[in-house]
Parts: sequence; C-alpha cells; structure tokens
Amino acid sequence: MVKQISLDAWQIQQLSDLLEKGSSIVAKTNRPIVLYRQTLEEEEESYEEIVCTLTKGYVIEQMVTSGGILVPSFHQQFVFTIEEYPQELLRKSKDRFLEMIDFLDEQLK
Repeated sequence: MVKQISLDAWQIQQLSDLLEKGSSIVAKTNRPIVLYRQTLEEEEESYEEIVCTLTKGYVIEQMVTSGGILVPSFHQQFVFTIEEYPQELLRKSKDRFLEMIDFLDEQLK
C-alpha cells in the first residue's frame, strides 16, 4: 500500500510539473493547449463533448453541445488550478491521467 501511495504522489507531481511547463508556454503564446476532447453523445450531425484546455495557471473542462443546426453552447464549466487538477483527474480516471502525462510529455519536448 505504501508503494502505491508513493507512485501516485510521484505521478501527481510529474503531471503538475508538465502542466506548469505547458502553462508557461501558453502565457508566452497566448494560445491554450487542448488536453483532450471526449465525445459523450452523437446524434446525426450534432454532438455533446467535453473539451479540456490548459490556460495560464488553470485547467478548464467544458461540456459543449454543437454541430448541425445547433449553435454551440456550454452546459458546464469546471475551472481547476494546476495544483488541484492532477488529483481531480486521478480520482476521475487513471487511464486518462496516464494518457495526459504521455500527451504532455510528447507535446512539450
């Protein structure tokens, strides 16, 4: 059990460091980084998805409906500091957590 706690803490620190590095790049370029998009529901030409972006100092998860004749609309928006987001993501999905580490590692080389 102690080893698992240590591994989780190490991974949380690793993701926090990558998010900090990405945030500093966003501050220089003024362009947010899309961390992931997840389609929740698709119907004909419209869809509902979660879009997660990294901005200067924050990670924003938004639930968006758009496509077809629908005007894009935001149903939910969650804003996390860079420090609190890794634990939130780990709680939600271990797989997504590991995917994000790999994605940021590759993007920020």
